[in-house]
Amino acid sequence: MNVEKGFVDDLQAVERKIRVELAALYRLVAHFRMTDMIDTHITARLPGQRPAFLINLYGVLFHEMRASDLVKIDYEGNVIDERAHDGSDRYRVNAAGFTIHSAIHMAREDVGFVVHTHTAAGIGVSAQEHGLLPISQHALKFYGRLGYHDYEGIALDLGERARLVADLGPHKAMIMRNHGLIAVGGSAAEAFHEIYFLERACQAQISALAGGTPLRTPPPEVCERTAMQFADDDSAGIIGLAWQAALRLIEDDVPDYRS
Repeated sequence: MNVEKGFVDDLQAVERKIRVELAALYRLVAHFRMTDMIDTHITARLPGQRPAFLINLYGVLFHEMRASDLVKIDYEGNVIDERAHDGSDRYRVNAAGFTIHSAIHMAREDVGFVVHTHTAAGIGVSAQEHGLLPISQHALKFYGRLGYHDYEGIALDLGERARLVADLGPHKAMIMRNHGLIAVGGSAAEAFHEIYFLERACQAQISALAGGTPLRTPPPEVCERTAMQFADDDSAGIIGLAWQAALRLIEDDVPDYRS
């Protein structure tokens, strides 16, 4: 067997797997109503000597995303998808999405997938001065483990990338002030887990504040202990189980996300 051909075949197989997982992640974000029409993005890092990642074809709705709808671009925003050899007009991507996602992919080698959302609850909490409050079990997952990034306008300025990465720090989730939410993971399963819990925490906070009565907050030591429980070594197994269960929700979707 030709060694070089075998290496190329392996890379193609890995890319195919990542494409399917990313398409599934788009579908699940749509299933749980975390979309904003054709805006916001989910990306995945690709292996290979040339740094690249996959992003959604601009204009495709999340609930209809397929593996073939994902476009390969480099960290400078250039479309390098093999299908675009006759011109990249049909493979348009959103510039703001490139800015945010490329920043994280370039800076965090541990991150395979990046999710960015504009939900009503996420935007609502992002506009509250106190940020995410430790008032629910979902929120306590992020206790002391959540970044905040101040709003700088639509993310078209490449200079914002360094500040965005600095604000995310070592965390797996961040609130973009007056904008929305960011969640990352080494796998699609982990990224889904992070954005699901962060979104649910924001929903709970908006509901609690709407009640108009004083809120009860657990003691700091309980908050920290709960956050550590979420980070327990066994959590990877739970995340995997949740991902497999979630995939069953989109198993019969048409068109097939794997196509």
